[in-house]
Amino acid sequence: MAIKKSELYSSLWASCDELRGGMDASEYKDYVLLMLFIKYISDKYAGVPYAPITVPEGSSFKDMVALRDCKMNSV
Repeated sequence: MAIKKSELYSSLWASCDELRGGMDASEYKDYVLLMLFIKYISDKYAGVPYAPITVPEGSSFKDMVALRDCKMNSV
């Protein structure tokens, strides 16, 4: 069954609100925008020779997710 666009937006908005917790929304957006930028750069330029932006070894979005998963499993 297909999900409606409005249901998807509502679900994403609720998820962001839950993750934000008590943090002010204006402060939270800085973190979200930074993570979106890192994700975009990693997807577009990681491993691409002569790219205008170099993604250093161990600093891609995938590496950050792996670090988070590693920390979550050790708790």
